[in-house]
Amino acid sequence: METTAGGLVTARAEVAALDDHGVVSALSGLINGPGYWTWGGTLAGIERTGRYLAGTWDPEAPDGDPGKAGEGSWARFIGRIGAVALRAAAPSTPEEGRQRLLALLEFWAEGPFADPEARLRTGVVRPAEDAPQAVRDERGAAVAVGWAGRDGRKFIDLRMGDADPPSLGTIEEVHEVPRGWGSAEQLRRLVGLVRERGPVPWDPEAVALLRDGTGMGRAAASFALAGLFDRMHVLRREELRLKVAEAEDGGSELARLTPLERLELLADVLPEDPAELWEPQGMREVAERIAEAWRERYGRRTVVPERTHNAVVELQMLRLSAAAFCAAFTNPTAEPGLSAPVDSWIKNADHGPMVTDANARWDVAMFEDRLLSIVPHLFWVYAELPAGDLVREGAPGLVRVFQERLNHPGLLLDAGTLNRKVGSSVAELHERFGYQPYAGPVRLDVASIDDGLTVVADGVVDRRGDLTRTRLFFRPAFYGADERSRALVEARADSRYERELGFVEWLRGPDCARIVERIESAALPVGAYETNPAASAPDVLAQVAGGLGIAEDAAALYLQLLALPAPTDRNVRAWNGWKTAQHQKAAAVLVERGLVVEDKRPRAGRQVFLPGEWIHAKKPYQPMEAWKADLIGVERSYNGRLENPLPLPTRTLPELFAHAWALVEDGAGPSA
Repeated sequence: METTAGGLVTARAEVAALDDHGVVSALSGLINGPGYWTWGGTLAGIERTGRYLAGTWDPEAPDGDPGKAGEGSWARFIGRIGAVALRAAAPSTPEEGRQRLLALLEFWAEGPFADPEARLRTGVVRPAEDAPQAVRDERGAAVAVGWAGRDGRKFIDLRMGDADPPSLGTIEEVHEVPRGWGSAEQLRRLVGLVRERGPVPWDPEAVALLRDGTGMGRAAASFALAGLFDRMHVLRREELRLKVAEAEDGGSELARLTPLERLELLADVLPEDPAELWEPQGMREVAERIAEAWRERYGRRTVVPERTHNAVVELQMLRLSAAAFCAAFTNPTAEPGLSAPVDSWIKNADHGPMVTDANARWDVAMFEDRLLSIVPHLFWVYAELPAGDLVREGAPGLVRVFQERLNHPGLLLDAGTLNRKVGSSVAELHERFGYQPYAGPVRLDVASIDDGLTVVADGVVDRRGDLTRTRLFFRPAFYGADERSRALVEARADSRYERELGFVEWLRGPDCARIVERIESAALPVGAYETNPAASAPDVLAQVAGGLGIAEDAAALYLQLLALPAPTDRNVRAWNGWKTAQHQKAAAVLVERGLVVEDKRPRAGRQVFLPGEWIHAKKPYQPMEAWKADLIGVERSYNGRLENPLPLPTRTLPELFAHAWALVEDGAGPSA
């Protein structure tokens, strides 16, 4: 292999000159700081570094060096090159990226990084002033990699004898490199096989094995088997047989893995002989090794039915992946933010005071992610998952964990911004909240008040010169029906995006308690849905059928159209266990009796509707009849559309079905 001064990497004679323009994308997710990687000479810089350490390349100038190759995180590939090799062989890797990865593996095999006898170390050095970027003598060599920072500079050194190799300065941190899969022979063999046979065939059974072995979602398991690429997960989804929403959710599920964690997870999962990857069971054995490595590091989540996981994916939550959502129900005390009481406090930040946790592990942020994602969907879990489903059955236990965490006196949460009608600063709020300032581990840079429940903190002048809004924080353990709580509610700006107060109140209230009691009562037979009045409210169904003189199928559909926000054809058939003909027959009865009208409406997913006004909504909100929106309390937005979240429920579904029918009986039902 030859490396030209211009940064082109020329592989063996049969391979054309290859520019490393796309190497950053090819290594995405396995390296840090892609913005610091140059578009020319990256592969060449890595290759020259290895050859300099081994003594097989000399810079043209006496004080020259191999040059920068990114910001230096590629040094972690030493002993972990198996992760790069897996990605190079995966079918979802773009061909341009594959060629760059294969080039990297080829020259990696030629240098000291693949030599198990090479005595390599990595670490951080604080260079002396005007120190060279590379040094070499009879004792060995050392090369600075990446860019210099306040904490020093990364380096790699190689020892040739018993004495320490030459140093670039004061060594602050040093580590012997790990030794894993990726001998020179293994790398050459894998590269040759990929060039000869093409990428490894995709095996859905391997995905299923990894999912079952870890509790990952199908998309996340697919990405792991493809080398844990990140930015390409949606673009390359077709090769992995994933839908867009699945791919986005899988990327979210793995987003918290750092590049180093990704490398370590996949470092030793390839077979001793790479040819086994192309055997029928090859990728299944890789899946089992990834699963074992995953369990050692992160444990195993409960595997939920794939239909449940896919249904959660369709909710398209921004803060939580489907796997994290389901895990909160199946084993809440093992999840970040829920596993133990969270102590949080307020710290200074560029955009004004913010909540952090005492250990700076983002536990409070993860708790809030779960609070804000799960509570609005608890009713969905109760209503639209069948009795006996693992996620639905776990809802009561999760509610109790939430309640316990909210009762912890050390928990502080964000309550949003100050209502401008109440005031604009701490100085105007002393009569409402007192004079005691907030006292936390770090002194705030702004004025504050702390009345035991509420903390008020003034805004700051941000980088653009604007004064940020005064913020409110609260301790949910002390939130209730007292005067302090009323003062907090009145002082808070009304915003649908800042709903912690309402969620805390609902979780402690009677409406949530009745839903929990309903789930724990086991009133539904296993497999039945609460949304099917034949199973959940047979007494109400009998009243509707008798009162209207129609069969129970038609009565059930009528109740669903009256009370449920999204009685799409697909949902109704799933809830009721109906075939298309049975559904159409029930709908025809309602049309004939004038109880519903036939129509085609955008995003409705059905052909029959209650008479009266129809209110449109854009994704992710649900359009519906105006009568029904009033029934369940959905507020219209400023433009008259239904572009506000569904409110927290005030009734169980049997109660809601009964209430809807009572309105119809009283002459207050839907009408044209």
